[in-house]
Amino acid sequence: MKNGWESFALQLIDSGFVCPAETPAGIYRNSLLVNSAVALFLARTQNGKRLIVLEKKENPLFAEIVAAETGTLHGINYKIVELSHANAVIMRRHIAFMNPVAFGRDSFSLGLGDRLGLASPGHLRCLRGTGLRPVLAQQSIRELNLTQRTYEDVLDAASWAVLQEGFQDGFGADGDHLKKAAEVKMSLDLGFSMITLDCSEKIDNTIDGLTAAEVARRYADLAPDLRARAERDYLGKTFAVGDTAITFSLEALQRTLLTYGETLAFIKEIHAGYIARHSMPVDFELSIDETTTPTTVEAHYFMASEMVRAGIELASLAPRFCGEFQKAIDYIGDLAQFEAEYAVHAAIADHFGYRLSIHSGSDKFKVFPIVGQYTRGRVHVKTAGTNYLEALRVICRVEPALFRRICAHARLRFPDATKFYHVTTDLAKIPDADSLPDAELERMLNEQDARQLLHITFGFVLTDKDVAGNYVFRDRLYAIWDAHEEEYANILIQHIGKHIKLLKERLPAGTRK
Repeated sequence: MKNGWESFALQLIDSGFVCPAETPAGIYRNSLLVNSAVALFLARTQNGKRLIVLEKKENPLFAEIVAAETGTLHGINYKIVELSHANAVIMRRHIAFMNPVAFGRDSFSLGLGDRLGLASPGHLRCLRGTGLRPVLAQQSIRELNLTQRTYEDVLDAASWAVLQEGFQDGFGADGDHLKKAAEVKMSLDLGFSMITLDCSEKIDNTIDGLTAAEVARRYADLAPDLRARAERDYLGKTFAVGDTAITFSLEALQRTLLTYGETLAFIKEIHAGYIARHSMPVDFELSIDETTTPTTVEAHYFMASEMVRAGIELASLAPRFCGEFQKAIDYIGDLAQFEAEYAVHAAIADHFGYRLSIHSGSDKFKVFPIVGQYTRGRVHVKTAGTNYLEALRVICRVEPALFRRICAHARLRFPDATKFYHVTTDLAKIPDADSLPDAELERMLNEQDARQLLHITFGFVLTDKDVAGNYVFRDRLYAIWDAHEEEYANILIQHIGKHIKLLKERLPAGTRK
């Protein structure tokens, strides 16, 4: 008796490569791709998920792809192909939609940051038909280190996912929070379509704590021509941005130049050395949100204006907003203040033609209607880590004992995790998972403190090993997630769907949806 993929392949061959009405179990129907030279599709085999390639006539893709097994069906040569990095590179060379693309300055996009390499199929199903563009591959160097992944792996997982879902509308790949030239070069060389330049190490956060007199003394030490040019361009002038008039007092200008002066030189260096020279379009985003205080409207306007002066076209810019965008939980802060300030930041972005970018945007449901309204859907919202929390819902339902062990390990590793993430988690408010019946375990994933505990310890849960050198959790987790792929996808559709619904809730009339 033929297995699932063989039966499907025979039906394809016998029908002249027309997809049959009924698809056997284990076949990813949406992945079927037929052209004049090949037919290919993804299937679950006894050895895991594989690509099946049928050769209709001699062609480069079939010749180049590396087979784990070859054979012939009804006179048609086939290859069973592992989803390896080498094969992903070959597929991207021949299948255009498996390559990431830049979205430009006018799109409505979500950064989805699949930390596990498993979430993109669910994300794509959720976003299909919504008008939102998916940035599937989105990882920072910190996240790569915590998960022990590589940018090659991150991009490959996204490419295989778009093939699996037959998604040909374009996806993005973001080298997120990059701080070094070598990181930018690596990402671009791999084919990433977006670079988020993290300027935090070039921003002088000490300036905010200085007195006016101290600021004036520091300012006097700057080069006279730099001071003269800044005062000529900004001091005593009024800049109309939407309904807001922005002016710079001497002290505000001094503080802004001292805070961001080194940042400007860094941005220009990276742009000239890498972004401007790259052969493909790149969405270039500035991250100035990793600061100790919110970005003032003067500072935002100054940075945007200086980019124009330098001939640098930004796709997006991420300020730091008032309130707190802590990991895994909703916005903390005064919503009225956020709305008033966000409206001005959105107007500045609109004035200069780029999009605002919202970082740590996972589950910030309170602010999403505001975010959509004032940008009219020209915005980029970064989500990421809570997709891991949604994956833990699968564990709760399938193997509660394993979830309890993860909770205990997370408590043990929490002090280490807080070295990487700022949270206000109160461990005393988190119930002991061992004391909860199976049916109530999942409620922990709906409670603020437990969510943060589990969210920021993801790297340790995924990579910690026992004394024998074996992973404590990783292998079992991935086995469960693989076996329950559809359940995880459906959970993600609900989760990201809530993000999308609220982002669109207050879009102005006539805005594309």
